[in-house]
Amino acid sequence: MKPRSLRRRAAAVIAALTVCTALTATQAQATPTPTPTPTPTPTQDVITPATKFYVDPHSKAAKQALVDLGNGDIEDATNMARLASWPQAEWFTQGTPDEVRATVHTLVRRARAVGRTPVLVAYDIPGRDCSQYSSGGAASSAAYRQWIDAFAAGIGGDRAVVVVEPDGLANLPKDCGPATDPTGELTAARIADLRYAVKALKARPRTAVYLDAGNVQWRAVGDIAQRLLDAGVQYGDGFALNVSNNHPTDHNARYGTWIAKCVWYATEGPEQARGHTDWCASQYYSSAAPNDGAPGDAVSPADPGTWRWTDAWFDQNAGTAPAGELRHFVIDTSRDGLGAWTPPPGKYSGDPEAWCNAPGRGLGPRPTAHTGVPLVDAYLWIKTPGESDGSCTRNTGGTIDPEYGIVDPPAGTWWPDQAHALARNAVPRLTFNR
Repeated sequence: MKPRSLRRRAAAVIAALTVCTALTATQAQATPTPTPTPTPTPTQDVITPATKFYVDPHSKAAKQALVDLGNGDIEDATNMARLASWPQAEWFTQGTPDEVRATVHTLVRRARAVGRTPVLVAYDIPGRDCSQYSSGGAASSAAYRQWIDAFAAGIGGDRAVVVVEPDGLANLPKDCGPATDPTGELTAARIADLRYAVKALKARPRTAVYLDAGNVQWRAVGDIAQRLLDAGVQYGDGFALNVSNNHPTDHNARYGTWIAKCVWYATEGPEQARGHTDWCASQYYSSAAPNDGAPGDAVSPADPGTWRWTDAWFDQNAGTAPAGELRHFVIDTSRDGLGAWTPPPGKYSGDPEAWCNAPGRGLGPRPTAHTGVPLVDAYLWIKTPGESDGSCTRNTGGTIDPEYGIVDPPAGTWWPDQAHALARNAVPRLTFNR
């Protein structure tokens, strides 16, 4: 056998052993050891810079690593093992109250047994996703509240982080189309349900609650700040950004800081500003900008260089808000390593659905509670890397996604090719979680 062939085989064996070692180490978390229920502590201690999040030893990435290894695909197997070593959120999207209580309880108990904090997503709001790709949800507000109560009961006195209803606030029933909620009744019910969820979950003694607020390229600062207040962000720990999206981490951090300052400005700031989130500057407009038509003299969401005018407005009007009075937030970095996807100009005549299974993306910053950004409690992988967003068509009128040449898997379905691509394109480069 030639020396080069020997080296290649040796490298393959080493890689395979690395995969198996990583998976074995991860699987060791699977069998919880009995521990007493912890004494409740203040919820502000749920996330600290030292917090370690729970890794599911049976994740889809872990299973994919074994499949790839069995197929002799050492590179992808290693990447999947690396991916599986990092914490990811667990989504709860359906089930009876008894089922969700039992499943949540099992998860938090396993996390407690290994001294980790689990990240959970509550995603069962009635009328979810405007009845589109991720449609579903509880049959009524009453059913939803029973489900949330059971969810909270499942957490009990254990430590947990909960992201409440991705897109549920940024995409209200009134936003789904003129015929969806002509009386506003559905939107009012949605707001009331979200407020109920935040309060019910936050009533658990060791639960941190973050109400989803969309992303930097969606709602204007003042708009989402008011929605957050209406939906009870003041009763939780803060809000979540960029869930299932890929806008750059630093853009969302800047946006979230503006939201936090806007909420403070309209509730605790100058007396004349009370109730006026609509006065806040945003990623779309700032009265501090000259707005004279010259390049860079007006705020543009597509040009972060112009956001200095938004910063200037908050400096002028909100001043230096007390740090302890500003809402904190978390950012989903599961697919933002290469930032947002922009299709070539002219390729699509309609909406290219840039958020939906965006091609060529990569994993972003690793999950951590040590962000170094004052108001950002954690970078989290909330969207499961490798799960499809739905059967995107880029509004071409057919069933094929022209970016992939196939019918994309339904929303929430594991998609190995996408998982492999995200891992290969990770920024920073994907390594094992030590």
